[in-house]
Amino acid sequence: MDKIIIYKSSINLYRAGTITGKYILPYLTFRTILVIILFFGLMIYTYRRRHESIYENIEDFLQSNTLMPIRYSYREIKQMTKNFKLKLGEGGYGDVYRGNLISGPFVAIKMLKIKSKTNGQEFMSEVATLGRIYHSNVVRLVGFCVEGSKRALVYEYMPNGSLDKYIFNKEELISLTYNQIYEISLGVARGISYLHQGCDMQILHFDIKPHNILLDENFIPKVSDFGLAKLYPIDNSIATLTAARGTIGYMAPELFYQNIGGVSYKADVYSFGMLLIEMASRRRNLNSHAEHSSQLYFPFWIYDQLVKNREREMEDFIMEEFNDVLKKMFIIALWCIQLKPVDRPSMKKVVEMLEQDLENIEMPPKPLLYPHETIHENDDTNSKETESDTSSTSYDEEITTTHLLKYSS
Repeated sequence: MDKIIIYKSSINLYRAGTITGKYILPYLTFRTILVIILFFGLMIYTYRRRHESIYENIEDFLQSNTLMPIRYSYREIKQMTKNFKLKLGEGGYGDVYRGNLISGPFVAIKMLKIKSKTNGQEFMSEVATLGRIYHSNVVRLVGFCVEGSKRALVYEYMPNGSLDKYIFNKEELISLTYNQIYEISLGVARGISYLHQGCDMQILHFDIKPHNILLDENFIPKVSDFGLAKLYPIDNSIATLTAARGTIGYMAPELFYQNIGGVSYKADVYSFGMLLIEMASRRRNLNSHAEHSSQLYFPFWIYDQLVKNREREMEDFIMEEFNDVLKKMFIIALWCIQLKPVDRPSMKKVVEMLEQDLENIEMPPKPLLYPHETIHENDDTNSKETESDTSSTSYDEEITTTHLLKYSS
């Protein structure tokens, strides 16, 4: 009898378990799916709110600024580019396409990549900078597009592309003469000088390099790409930055070493100096394959050749006559890349130096890479060793004239 009762109880428990499992499993499955749906819904909501916030910030910025460029719709951008048919190039901030305005001229249209962490700063920086200026050596912003997550900048078209293709021999292009290279360097210097002193606001570019110098049909240079630019009042000599900005190899040392001086327009001067050396030598300043340490950092080697006046070795190296135009470009570049900002000229002074004859330009001290470096200078009587001064200096001072060597050809 007891066995029968136990047997019936087991059957009842089995049936109860079967019935319970029949309902519990679907319930658990439903709850899991619901959690997943809610999770992805929250992610989508957060993503959309983030981009709506960026969009609202950009709209507020556009409404609070009186800008000359035209505002286009995304539909118009697609029409101008024929649905993005011809890509001119690509970079970290976006892809560039060729387009046609309704009035006929070609334009270059940069479709910006969305980077939510920047809160649209690159876009606003570029529009704010180029929307208020016009200079023959600064690329002109024709218009822009802001439509949800779609953002575009419309520039005047530069048919000869960027300078780096000509000085680094990336492609089979027209070979520029050194007189052309010199004229391009003078145009770039005038463009940067205008940004520093020719506007109602001081514009610091922070990314001067060959890739950001565009050439029109007559090889007139235009400074471009103002995604990292900062605007400051003219009387504000020191810039406040929360992080270093620019491209390694062209960034001024004060962006890394605070004890040599504050960050100001002299950071662009340093970048221009590095650009100028690359233009004159047609090679990159940093050579990781150099046999000698003195050639690892090309500006050091340039300085040694100028001081020792070993022209033949320079001719063999760059395969061109090392003429007065090149000497002048190198000497001015060495002034621009002095370690301490106070020892560099202003861009206005750089333009004046480029327009002067070679014999009127002083030879600068040998540039340093680091604040703690020691310079060894040889003269006719003895060798002097001087420690670089690492104290903080003011940007209101002009070029120091100590340790200058008069250049003699």
